[in-house]
Amino acid sequence: MIWRNSVHSSKEESPNKLIHKSVKLLKRAAMTTIALSALTFGSAAANDNAELKTIYHVYMETEYVGSVTDKSAVEKAIASKLDAEEEKYDSIELQIDQEISYIPEQVFRASADNEKVIEHLTQAVKAEAKAVSISFGDKPAVLVKDRQEAELALKKLKLKFVSEEELKEMEEGTPDSKEDSKLISIKLSEEENLEETKAAPEEIMNADKAVEFLLKGTIEEKKYKVQEGDVLGSIAQKHDLTSGKLLELNPELNEDSVIQIGHEVNVTVFKPLVDVTVEKEQSSVETVPYEKEVIEDNTLNKGDIKVKQEGQDGEKAITYLITEKNGVGVNRTVTEETVTKEPVKYIVIKGTKVTPSRGSGSFSWPTNGGYVSSKVGQRWGKMHKGIDIARPNNLTIKSIDNGTVVSAGWDSGGYGNKVVIDHNNGYRSVYAHLSSISVSAGQTVSAGSAIGNMGKTGQSTGVHLHLEVYKNGGMVDPLSLF
Repeated sequence: MIWRNSVHSSKEESPNKLIHKSVKLLKRAAMTTIALSALTFGSAAANDNAELKTIYHVYMETEYVGSVTDKSAVEKAIASKLDAEEEKYDSIELQIDQEISYIPEQVFRASADNEKVIEHLTQAVKAEAKAVSISFGDKPAVLVKDRQEAELALKKLKLKFVSEEELKEMEEGTPDSKEDSKLISIKLSEEENLEETKAAPEEIMNADKAVEFLLKGTIEEKKYKVQEGDVLGSIAQKHDLTSGKLLELNPELNEDSVIQIGHEVNVTVFKPLVDVTVEKEQSSVETVPYEKEVIEDNTLNKGDIKVKQEGQDGEKAITYLITEKNGVGVNRTVTEETVTKEPVKYIVIKGTKVTPSRGSGSFSWPTNGGYVSSKVGQRWGKMHKGIDIARPNNLTIKSIDNGTVVSAGWDSGGYGNKVVIDHNNGYRSVYAHLSSISVSAGQTVSAGSAIGNMGKTGQSTGVHLHLEVYKNGGMVDPLSLF
């Protein structure tokens, strides 16, 4: 700690500046107690001593404080206060902000009040410390204890967005060729200004707190306590925020969150005092998707597909220049791209030959409108194998695809008039409860051609079409085809 005093007299023309070296608080307190005891004894003895005594008139700046018989006791008391203050702050050297002056006077009777002067001074003097301010333009300055701490804070600010290895490699110009990314630059939006100053010790931050302040513009986060009737939108409006910004400040919440009364919500909008822009070069190997090519073949039946060549993805080495601002990506451009493995095209042959008796695999609705009155599934204690279609615009029933009529006539099993069509591609369709049939077995039908009229023959509760579809002998839900 450092503090200063001056003594003025007719024999002393200039102030005596005293540099005080810190010692242990207990030692100084003991010395102060001894000095005060000696002063008290000396003051009493002076009344009976005819010899001249020296007293010291004490001034704090221009304010007269009082007189003492021993200025060293004052110095020790102030030193003890500084020691006590220094205990609160790590590695900060303090000094007295005000100048203490002593003017000696020769007197026969010493009427000094040592204890009163010391008490007044120790309460009135304020400790201050040397500091270094870090500022950017006209924005609020950040105070740290010295230049070394300031440089550490600026380094830690950069390390918030890059690794120590990246920063070291960039500064030394020795990037690791094995790494997929390389730091190109890291810049502050404004040039920093470091200036020596003095400040109250409680205003001085360590490097970590200084970085937090630079990035947020504040150390204290403002909290809002949820009240009855509050919702996220109303809280945001109260604090001039958008709902999106409020959610950004409170990542534990989302748009559907129910907030409880008494819950504290962060409403502090951080405004960095300086922006940190990072440029990185990043390399990666990416997939080049294969292309698809379809070749039509009129010798192959429509609906048939053959794979001529299997597709295979390729690879390319690509280098990006990435720009980030305060850790958020703002730009990404390709600086270099090289195909290292060519993709292999996927080629298929698609048949276009139309065979009237062979289905195309594309199915059409069997009625003119209508709705599904019953689906595939359990019904009345047994499996309903198809769908029922009722209330069409007219009663015409149509084939769902090209095919050959397998059977057309009455079914004794409850289907009534029934038509079965083999589509010659694995699919077979069944049409039941027709009122009349207009095709016969062995006949070739095309998709959408009429095969009869809707009715309610067989075990039917009303006019409708019962449609079943099978593929390679297995039941298929017709609704999955349309």
